[in-house]
Amino acid sequence: MDVDDEASRILREVFGYPQFRGEQRQIISHLIAGGDALVLMPTGGGKSLCYQIPALARAGMGVVVSPLIALMQDQVAALQEAGVRAAALNSAMSWPEVLETERQARAGELELLYVAPERLLTERCLSLLDRCALALFAIDEAHCVSQWGHDFRPEYLQLAVLAQRYGGVPRVALTATADIATRREMIERLRLRDPRVFIASFDRPNIRYRIAEKDNPRRQLLRFIREEHAGESGIVYCLARASVEDTADFLVRQGVDALPYHAGLDSGTREDNQRRFIRDDGIVMVATIAFGMGIDKPDVRFVAHLDLPKSIEGYYQETGRAGRDGLPADAWMVYGLQDVVQQRRMIEQSEASADYKRVAGAKLDALLGLCETAQCRRVRLLDYFGEAATPCGNCDNCLDRPEEWDGTVAAQKLLSCIARCESATGFGFGAQHIIDILRGNRTAKVEQFRHEGLSTFGIGADLEVAQWRAVLRQLVMLRLVEVDTERYSVLRLTAACREVLRGQRTIRLRRAIDRGATRPAGRGAIDRTRVTGVQVARVLSAGSAPLDDDDTHLPLFQALRAWRLQVAREHGVPAYTVFHDSTLEEIARRRPGSTEELRTVSGVGAVKLERYGSAVLDVVQAAQH
Repeated sequence: MDVDDEASRILREVFGYPQFRGEQRQIISHLIAGGDALVLMPTGGGKSLCYQIPALARAGMGVVVSPLIALMQDQVAALQEAGVRAAALNSAMSWPEVLETERQARAGELELLYVAPERLLTERCLSLLDRCALALFAIDEAHCVSQWGHDFRPEYLQLAVLAQRYGGVPRVALTATADIATRREMIERLRLRDPRVFIASFDRPNIRYRIAEKDNPRRQLLRFIREEHAGESGIVYCLARASVEDTADFLVRQGVDALPYHAGLDSGTREDNQRRFIRDDGIVMVATIAFGMGIDKPDVRFVAHLDLPKSIEGYYQETGRAGRDGLPADAWMVYGLQDVVQQRRMIEQSEASADYKRVAGAKLDALLGLCETAQCRRVRLLDYFGEAATPCGNCDNCLDRPEEWDGTVAAQKLLSCIARCESATGFGFGAQHIIDILRGNRTAKVEQFRHEGLSTFGIGADLEVAQWRAVLRQLVMLRLVEVDTERYSVLRLTAACREVLRGQRTIRLRRAIDRGATRPAGRGAIDRTRVTGVQVARVLSAGSAPLDDDDTHLPLFQALRAWRLQVAREHGVPAYTVFHDSTLEEIARRRPGSTEELRTVSGVGAVKLERYGSAVLDVVQAAQH
């Protein structure tokens, strides 16, 4: 049997998928042949199969370097459910469990071994691997090697030892997010041997990107969850630990099953909360970015940001945790001027080098450009990663196109007001005071400083407060105005504003739209049981039968989920390791009446068919009556 035939057999019989997606076949063939590779593939795009299948096809044991214990535990559980001899070595295991796993590895009884980088680098682990036949090394979340990246892990730098110690064993580095500089860094620091670089499309067509201005963000979040994702799993990211706990408490008081997660919680609480989120349905995890890297939960229906991330890479990585099963999901974010100020303050006050601050500032500017664009979000996002795209028809800007307007005069008014205030008093003022002057509001502070006598008093009454805030936010993004974070967030003009004040530069602005958590015009809330329009492509596992738009299958789908939950609890594993939602949905729609019909459903491999086939058919038959 040739390489392609063997890989296809494993894909079909072990994992239950009828055909490869995208470049999976080429990646797998290259690794089986013994070559090194760098693989960039979006979350949910099938990265795991790219190293799991070669490990099963080659002689010896595949070693997977994985950064999180929870992730490796879940992947091992899923592999074992599929009949693969897989195990892990991590600090959560008892000493007898460690000894037994080591024995199995030495005896050649394991096909895949998952290990954290810290443990892999110990002499005990390296000595163990010295005595094993090795099929390959897979380095997951390989962007952690980059000191410029958003998830830098110093121990990843030491993984170059694999090239020195096991030179003849193929290695593959995998990640969902990396710009050109980070790709070069991964190849150099991991010392990959003349690797082939595979870059899949960064597009996640099942994710709808939505960004709005902050206006009571927790209420906006609650409205979004209640209207569109009630009872569904999601992740809410906050910048500060206190905000995480306050937001989780707020959601719980409003009847949402929410849990907090941040580095300040004791390890037991963090592990319990993460375990509940992964294994139960309908949990909303409110977290800092300490949570989520490598989380292998396919049915996360939304990722929400209540604070601005640091970069597009971070935003893409975090939003990519939604909709890993390929079904529709939301990436939802609210932000405001204070978010911009806070992120720039963090950059300026850090002890990092000038080069690092310059790169961090450029990354933040790119993210602000994504937030403020009036064009398709997906086009802007993919362009950052060097990928051309056409308007998606599914993001908020495509569904409810914001108006662009000539904001030159408004910008001149605001810039002039800042200048005249400082000139009149000798010091600067914050955003609210400037807006009060522009709108002609005789506040106590305006009268205290006699700013009602300024020539700019009342010249901006034609715009509402929210509109002026949008103008100011965009001028800060354009670096025409800066916020002096050392002096009570007062506004300062930059040298670049002179061209605008002199009429030498036209300013195009995005008109503020008060759409907060409301559904984009033209489309209702996402129904995760339906896939329409641009989402049809790649939303279900390869080979899945086309789905119609009726919902008569829903009672059977819910019955199958209830059966799956019971089985998962009996086995002590996350529910999705038994079957993904997409597999259960296809079963519910097709209603197979025999083992042969069930065998053709995507995601039903030989072991799962033998283990669960009769029970699934019983659930289907019971629903018929």
